[in-house]
Parts: sequence; structure tokens; C-alpha cells
Amino acid sequence: MEVQELRPGLWRWTASHPEWDHAEQWGPEVGSVYAELADSLVVVDPLVPDDEEDLFWSALDRDVERLDLPVHVLLTVHWHERSVATVLDRYKATLWRPEAKGELPAGVQAEIVRGSDWVEALFFLERHRALISGDLLIGTNGGIELPVRWFPKGEQEWAEQRLRPELRERLAELPVELVVVSHGDPVLENGADALRRALA
Repeated sequence: MEVQELRPGLWRWTASHPEWDHAEQWGPEVGSVYAELADSLVVVDPLVPDDEEDLFWSALDRDVERLDLPVHVLLTVHWHERSVATVLDRYKATLWRPEAKGELPAGVQAEIVRGSDWVEALFFLERHRALISGDLLIGTNGGIELPVRWFPKGEQEWAEQRLRPELRERLAELPVELVVVSHGDPVLENGADALRRALA
């Protein structure tokens, strides 16, 4: 497990994906996000590391107790279920998932993308000026990209010709400073510029 403080109250940790043997597109390490907001504590796509489970829980338990705020689990896409059920049960947390929508915690915006048989959300955390991505944006070469090759064959042309300009328009007004991704390295400054380049 690698833990990185991105901003005060905003952390990203990585852990080895339990099904990485079957994944061809990315390496074994995937990222999850912990964020302290004004009225809640948010965890995005949580994956508890198998090899450091006790250390992970003791740190998260300490923060949940310290803040004494409602815990919300945000899911970017259904195949990122990972450790969601465990976190929900441990903290009596609330789950938000893109296909069910529902009410988001205060200070969180969601941009929802619908594919042929999937729905995915990008989250903007206003307090941290951070855009959180599951698979729609990945870290690469010090920046980010829309991984068109990851889309099903029948959706790659749509992703390139329609989704790319749609995301460019939808995200243009957000004051993004950080782009925090599940796969690859996050962008920790000039996030809006990185988005423009990725979606150009």
C-alpha cells in the first residue's frame, strides 16, 4: 500500500487489485480516494489492501472517529465495487452509485457518462478542487488521457468522436486543480490544463 496526501484532508492510496491476473490494460496497483468535506467524510472506490489490512483499518477508524461525520462511499463504476460492502458495513456508510444516482454529499458534483451497458461518474470535490476518475481518465506520461483503447470495440469511435468533445465541454467550467485517477499517477497541479490537453 502506498499512501499519498494530496492536500490537507485529501488522500490517495493504492493497493494491488485482487483480479489483476485478468486485467490486460493496467498494472496491478489501483487507486482509491479519502476526502474530508465540510459535512462528511467521503471514500471513493475503496480497495482495502490485503497485505496491510490492520494498518489500513486502524488509520481509517482513527479518522472517522476524529471527524465524527457521516461516511459516504462513492462508486465511479460498478466494476470498482472492490471493498465497498466492507466499508459500508463497518461505518454504517451511505453508498452513491452512478446507475442509481440519489443525493450526493454537499460539496460533491458528479458528471455521468452512459455507455452501451455501463454507467460511470466523474466526481468533482469542490473543497479540494479535485476531479476524481475511475476509468474514464487515466494517468500517463505525467498527464492524463481518455483511454479510448479501453472501450469496447463498438464504442471506441463513439468515445473518440462524441464523448471526447462532450467531456471537454462539460468539464470546461470546473475550477479543477487536481485530477486524481484510479490507474496511473494523479495530476497534482494545473489540472484544468491537463484536462484540456487530454480532451483536445
